[in-house]
Amino acid sequence: MAGERKKYLVNEDGKKEPILLPLKEYQELMDDLADLVKIAERKEEPSANLDCVKKRLEGKWQSTESK
Repeated sequence: MAGERKKYLVNEDGKKEPILLPLKEYQELMDDLADLVKIAERKEEPSANLDCVKKRLEGKWQSTESK
């Protein structure tokens, strides 16, 4: 986003407050927020280490090859 100028309002305390975002930046923030919601919803789900997941997926993939 180099070269883009953000627009600000100055409040009564003289502090800058951003008010406009480029649409692409807004969409990226909304995507990030959606990802965080999914993470929070799945927080209590059990996890598996990467090696176990790889082995399980390889087994499924090999079983579809033989068909």
